[in-house]
Amino acid sequence: MAHKANTGTVPAFFNDILGYSKGYYASYCEPLSAQLGGAEELNENKNLWKSARHALDYLKQADSIPHRAEGEAVLLDCVPATASRILDLGSGDGRLVGLLKLERPQAKIIAFDYSPVMLKALRRNFAADPSVTVVEHNLDRPMPDLGVFHAIVSSFAIHHLGHERKRALYAEVYSAMAPGGVFCNLEHVSSPTPALHEHFLSQIGISPENEDPSNKLLDVQTQLGWLRGIGFVDVDCYWKWLELALLVGRKP
Repeated sequence: MAHKANTGTVPAFFNDILGYSKGYYASYCEPLSAQLGGAEELNENKNLWKSARHALDYLKQADSIPHRAEGEAVLLDCVPATASRILDLGSGDGRLVGLLKLERPQAKIIAFDYSPVMLKALRRNFAADPSVTVVEHNLDRPMPDLGVFHAIVSSFAIHHLGHERKRALYAEVYSAMAPGGVFCNLEHVSSPTPALHEHFLSQIGISPENEDPSNKLLDVQTQLGWLRGIGFVDVDCYWKWLELALLVGRKP
């Protein structure tokens, strides 16, 4: 399904969200390692997202992640255009929030992040949109009670959590959703073999020594099983390219 802008107000920064200025970010930091990649045996407590340089380097490279737009398009198809309350877990600078607002201008969206760089970008990008609320929240901690949501989404954020915390967060998501609500997690997942992991790294131009130590990757099937066990229905992997996958479930 093609996604076109509605006739309502489109966030003025949308073109910046889809095409970051490399010069802008280069003025803030030196290039670091790419932000995708990682091995399951890495330190469960390692998380670099409080680092400004780490966050800025990700923003410089976000649009270059292969096939990302394909996964985002499928995610957008899964979120009803009538969804009036949406929660975005790990919003970054608001890329996904901006995409959601294009066809859902009436939606009230709460955007979670805890990186100072991302929070600053979120607040700047949505300063003129009172329907977007930015909340500083570390996903390593239990979700605050912010009411009920018709959709909860996330894009390349939850894989930074330890596996036990991932599962606990999925249960918190379920509790925060209205009946019929949808959970969409566009995620970085593990490969079934080391060779396939190396192939993924080569496809995104990352050498093994430059993998992000914040990543704590987990396979698709384990996470789908968790979602089903929690109570989600219509659970499936709706899109996948190598280690990038869209995990979706609905609350009955």
